This record gives sequence, structure tokens and C-alpha cells, in this order.
Amino acid sequence: MSRPGDTNKAVSGSGLDPDRFHSSLTLDGDKPDSKEFPDLGSPVSPLRITNTSSSSSSSGSITGKSTSNVSGLRKSDASIGGGGAGRRSHSGELSVSGENSPTAVDSRNLRPVHHRSGSGPLIYSGGSGGAGGGNSSTASSPMANVLPAGNICPSGKIGKMSMVPKSTSRSDVLGSGTGNYGHGSIMRGGMSSPGVAAKSGGDGFPGNLGDSTRRAAMSANLQEVTKAGNEHYKRGQLAEALRFYDKAVALCPDIASCRSNRAAALIGLGRFGEAVKECEEAVRLDPMNGRAHHRLASLYLRLGMVENARRHFSLVGQGQQSEPAEWQKLHEVERHLGRCADARKIGDWKSALREADATIAAGADSSPLLFASRAEALLRLHKLDEANSTLSSSPKLDGSVPSYLHTKLFGMLSDSYIYIVQAQVDMALGRFDAAVTAAEKAKQIDPSNMEVTMMLNNVRLVARARAQGNELFKSGNFSEACIAYGEGLKYEPSNPVLYCNRAACRSKLGQWEKSVEDCNEALRIQPSYTKALLRRAASYAKLEHWSECVRDYEVLRKELPEDSEVAEALFHAQVALKTSRGEEVSNLKFGGEVEEVTNVEQFQAAISLPGVSVVYFMAKMNHQCTQMTPFVDALCTRYPSANFLKVNVNESPAVAKAENVRIVPTFKIYKNGTRMKEMICPNQQILEYSVRHYSL
Repeated sequence: MSRPGDTNKAVSGSGLDPDRFHSSLTLDGDKPDSKEFPDLGSPVSPLRITNTSSSSSSSGSITGKSTSNVSGLRKSDASIGGGGAGRRSHSGELSVSGENSPTAVDSRNLRPVHHRSGSGPLIYSGGSGGAGGGNSSTASSPMANVLPAGNICPSGKIGKMSMVPKSTSRSDVLGSGTGNYGHGSIMRGGMSSPGVAAKSGGDGFPGNLGDSTRRAAMSANLQEVTKAGNEHYKRGQLAEALRFYDKAVALCPDIASCRSNRAAALIGLGRFGEAVKECEEAVRLDPMNGRAHHRLASLYLRLGMVENARRHFSLVGQGQQSEPAEWQKLHEVERHLGRCADARKIGDWKSALREADATIAAGADSSPLLFASRAEALLRLHKLDEANSTLSSSPKLDGSVPSYLHTKLFGMLSDSYIYIVQAQVDMALGRFDAAVTAAEKAKQIDPSNMEVTMMLNNVRLVARARAQGNELFKSGNFSEACIAYGEGLKYEPSNPVLYCNRAACRSKLGQWEKSVEDCNEALRIQPSYTKALLRRAASYAKLEHWSECVRDYEVLRKELPEDSEVAEALFHAQVALKTSRGEEVSNLKFGGEVEEVTNVEQFQAAISLPGVSVVYFMAKMNHQCTQMTPFVDALCTRYPSANFLKVNVNESPAVAKAENVRIVPTFKIYKNGTRMKEMICPNQQILEYSVRHYSL
């Protein structure tokens, strides 16, 4: 019995060309990298197991299942388009064809080669196939196969001739059931008749997709498992594809193409960290795997790691050279990334933001580093909400990040820089404990970096000052609390929370002007800071700056439409403003119920009152009015500064006639006696929007 290591000798001794021998074993190039999913990468074709062996047994029998010799496979395999022809095929090797048909052979020489049967050299039958055409083989087998002569059964016994299916013209696939090759037959799983073989579906798979998937899920056959994964991948069912690719890797962890397949599914699912690991493993197993290098280069480019991307683009290999557009994209990313770094050095945050956006748009669309850079620029430009949103939506590298992904940006290791930016955003939003935690993580990753060390010290000092200020404020020591918050601002002069807290202390001390100044500074840094706006409005009220007070409360009413305290504060500020101007305010009232109007004189008096009046024309027996009335009552409570009126058109037809109302429900909004808007049968959303708009 020859050993697996002697396979090359057997091939050479038989007179076969090794390249043609490998080509005869290449199998169906099912190409999941179709144009339907161009951004997902492209897994390799289904791997077909050629369960052959050069046996010295006189009977020519082979025993064992299709996966029995998987452990003896070569540790690399070609992906689609990554080669396969021209590679040597050892005993039990899984070979993949990227572009050829199931019966592909070397189109340069289609001459069939036959050798004697028995225990000696193998028989090679070359069928017609391949793009190049050529002379057809007259061998009994329609496919190119390398098998010993004689009847081969898993049991090692020779079956009766009546049980052996006759040769047909169809193309059988290894591992699919029964087949007739050369001078004998291969039978898997016991004796079977030709009628038992699965019928091929329209998609090229036995039976329908469901049957194929279920069979592959229960199978330990690498070919079936990979084929099922590829079919799911082509259909965009990436999670299912990954499940089969996981199984393929578990079956054969040392085959590069299995790793590359799994990486393609992971990329489609956005799990880039895992995808990088799989691609790195694929190129380690097969350094000449051009598809894996190309996929890895594209991944690194999307992650903004230009040097890594350049190295793997250069290693793609002959016949799979990268497109000029890909190199252009790499240079574009590199140029904008350099400009972004230069802008950060000089504190030109507008340019830094512009260049970060340009780098992302150029192709580095999945780089956590660039999203962190964008967030830092937004933070320095006092767009805190956008900075926080950018970090929240930033791509995450799943799992433990490999050491080779810890590249440097702006002098810091990548993860360290991301944590530093996160700490700054957390601190600005008042999440001081989270800020300390993030800064400490940055220090653990990059302990020798001076900028990281300084940032950690600042964050700790600011958090300590804020905690001390809070304790002093709770105990009523407002002067000491004011000093504590001021100490924190020495280390972080752009912290809106500390300014707002100090404004509260100064408000308690009666220092209204200084309180307004601190609120102004907090709102300059964070314009949407609601608490600072509330404190400034209250300070303006104490200073009797009614115009500014009303302006702030009107903004707050838009942001907090359900807050009755804000509504009442706005009403009183409006009354005070009218009083300061000498306007009539005796009839103004806050809140109350919907008032019913019964005559024209009452109606005219009501809508002439200062402020906003909402008039509801209704009829008790009308179905739409029955549904709308409870909502109008709720609006009256929700918007207490508006005056709500209702007119029953059946009981007060004179008012309806004077206002030309013919359809109910009808709503009219007046402001200081002037009609602003009329709505006939509006829905609740439009009605509330209009009331809110005119009552503020």
C-alpha cells in the first residue's frame, strides 16, 4: 500500500503531466461573487472531494467514506479566480476551479491517456470540456476522473455485475450518490440503482434548495457543506451562509479557501475584525492565494489602514492584479488621511472634520479611527450632540482586536485614541465616571504615550472637582461649591456641565448676572443644553429682562411641549412683558377648560383677547366630533397658554353662519383678534402641530 506522501511518485511514474492531473480534478466553479452582491466579497466555489488513492492492492479496492482522508489534505486551496489550474493534486486533495466547468480539463491537450488496470498506475480519462473546445474523448467515462479499475465499494467487497449501473452519458458528481467511472463504479452508502440518484434542479443542485440545505446541514461532506453555503451567499442569506462556512472550517481548518469563504460572509455581516482574522489565516495557509490577499487589502482599506492595504494589494499575484481604480482609491484615502492629521496638529478643526469626511467618502467607510477623528473635530467645534452621535454610530471591530490592527494615528495607538475621544465626549456630557473609565482603558493600551497620560490626569481632576462641588451644593455651601466647579474648569475650560453647575450656585447666591454669563458659556459649547437654558430663563426673570426671558421659554416650550411648568412660566413671562409695555392684561388667564360660546358678541369678545384663541366648531351627534372632543380637551390641558373655545353649530347657528362654517369639525385659530389659520376636518397630528406653532 503506497503512503500519501508517495502520490507524486505514482503520478510521475504513470506518465501523467502533474498540471493536467490537477486540472482533471478541478470541479464546478460555482461563483457566489456575482454582480448581485458586489460589496460582499466572493467566496470560493464548492469544493468537490476526489476520494482517490494510488493503492497497490491487487483487487483495486478502496474503503472508507468521502471525508476519511481529509486530514491528509494539502493546507491550501485556491479561491475563485485565484488559480487552481497548474497546481499539483495529492491523494485525497480538494481542488477548486474558479472559472471552469465540472468537466474542465487542460484545453491545451485534450488527448485521453489510458494505462492498464489493476494495482499499478491510475487510469486517466479526459473528457471534452473547457472554453477552448478540442477533440472529444472516447473513454467510457464522460468526466475527467482518476480512479483505479475494478468495482469499488466502501465495504471492500466486489459487487455483482447486475448490481452495477451501466455507463450513461450523464455527468455524475463525486459524493452525490452513485456514479460510473472508467471500468467500474463507485457506490457510497451501499448498493443503489441509477434511479435512486437525486435529480438535478434548475439551479444546478440536487433537488430543491431546501432539500439541499437540509442534506448539507446533516452532512460531513465538505463539498456539500460549501456548496450550500455558496448558494445561501448568492441569495444574500449571509447568516445562513456563515453557518455552513463555519461548519466547513470545522471540518477542514487548514484549507485557505474555507477561511476565505467565511471571511466573505463576515464582511457582508459587518463583522470586520473577525473577517480580517480569517483572511490573515487564509494567506498564512496559502501565501499565493490572490483572492484572499485582495479581500484582505480591501478590508484594510475600508478600515483606513493604508500600509496594510498596500502590502496585500501588491501580493494579489499574477492573473489577479488589482484594478487601477483600487490603487487610486488607496492613494485618495492616504492623501486625505494625511491632511486630517496635519489639520489636527495645528488645531484647525474645520479642516480636520472636512478631511475626515473626505477620507471616509474615499473608501475608508468602516474605520473606527476616522469616526473618532470626526467626533473629536465636532466636539472642538462645539457640536457635542453630533460628536456623541458619530461615536455611537461608529463601526465596531468585533471581538478581541488583533495586535496588528493596533495601528497608530496622531501618535497614539488606534484603540487608545478612540478611548481618549470617548472620554472627552463623556466628560462634556456629564458622564464623568464613564469618562474616567475610558481614559484608563486608553492608558492601559498605550501606557507610554504622554498625550494619553495627560488626558487621564485631566479627566480624573475634573471628575474629582465636580464630585466635590456636588457635595458642597447639596450641603448648602454654595460659595465653596462655586469654587470647586471653577477648579474643574481650570483643567477642562470647555466643559458645559461645570459652567451650568456654577451658574446654579451663583443663582442661589443671588448673582444673577454671573449666572447668566455661565449659562451663556455653557450654551455656546452645547447649544441644546436644556438645563442651562432653563437656568438662564429663570435668571432673566429675576433680572426682569422679560424679552430675553420670553425668548428662552418659547424655545423650551418647543423642546418640552408636555412640561406644564414651562408653559406656566412662559405665560407669566408673557404677561410681565405685556405689562412692561403698557398693554392690557386683565383678561389674560392661564389654563382652564374649553369655554363654550353661544352668541356672536361672546365669540367676538373671546377671540379679541390677547394671545392665541383656538375655536372648535362641532356638533354633538357628529361621529367625527365625538372622536375629536376628548383630544381637544387634552390639548387645552397640554397648552395652557392658549384660549380654547367651542361652538355647537346646532345650538348657535348664528355664530356658525357669521363664520361661514358649513362642515364640522372645523377649527379656527386667532391671535390677538386676527384669524391665523382655518382647518376643516383635520387629523389630530395636524391640529396639535398648528396649536403648538401658534401658541408659542
